Amino acid sequence: MEDDVAHELLEIVRELRAHVEWHGVSGTIGLPRDPGAKARVEAFWREHAAPPAFEEAPPAPSRDAPRRAPLEAVAAPSAAPSPAAPLDRKDSPARPVRAPRVSPAPSPAAVHLPKYGSLDELKEAVRSCTACALHEQRTQTVFARGTGSSRVCFVGEGPGAEEDAQGEPFVGAAGQLLDKMIAAMGLGRDEVYICNIVKCRPPNNRRPEPPEIAACSGYLRAQLQFLDPEVIIALGGTAVSGLLGLTEGITRLRGTFRLYQGRIPVMPTFHPAYLLRNPGAKREVWADLKAVLAHLGRVS
Repeated sequence: MEDDVAHELLEIVRELRAHVEWHGVSGTIGLPRDPGAKARVEAFWREHAAPPAFEEAPPAPSRDAPRRAPLEAVAAPSAAPSPAAPLDRKDSPARPVRAPRVSPAPSPAAVHLPKYGSLDELKEAVRSCTACALHEQRTQTVFARGTGSSRVCFVGEGPGAEEDAQGEPFVGAAGQLLDKMIAAMGLGRDEVYICNIVKCRPPNNRRPEPPEIAACSGYLRAQLQFLDPEVIIALGGTAVSGLLGLTEGITRLRGTFRLYQGRIPVMPTFHPAYLLRNPGAKREVWADLKAVLAHLGRVS
């Protein structure tokens, strides 16, 4: 009897080790369980094509393609494990790796929405907000742009001078580059939803400070609850920190899915403003966007 128990425990340990190895190699820590994800991720790692110039968009996917069933959550952001060091392939067992059983994430309908009845009501509340000192120098608040019909959401840091003047996020040079990135993904400019961690311009375009982010966090949370995106793309370290509370730096965090509130995948990547200063980083960003497309089932 004791030998049988010991043998069973050894088999469990081997399977867990193989599972951790796959997460470490593929960089999918915190990604909701998806039976086809492993094959797609491995295919992308084998593909080393140069990134597009973000000039021309590939053909848009068919609207008739069936939407995939909701995915199950593996771990909440606060409980996401640290990436494991890749193990030697010869140590992997030959038998298939089975994903651990987890409880389904709560349905969007079960999530309590704020007191606002709609995004329009929330926008009006933001317009008159005086919760932090940023309101003292703003021209106007910057709420969002796009419909989010594709269920893809981009979250940036905060408005700049041009955004403060026009009342819309990402309308300057960085916004033009972001539009090319969206087009390269095969999505329309208005099909995605774009917002920022804070809704007022910080003086001299500095990074938002923690009290300012905290003052705006309820608005961002309400936006995402109403929108219920299928995936969030966090642009830059401030966006990652505001969404997930992670502060390791965008260079270390980018390219690995995390979970927002335990159920919505978040892909951290570089901010378009960073790409304007460092064009060579477009290769990394395009790899991140391809992983998002794979998660959405838009590429094979």
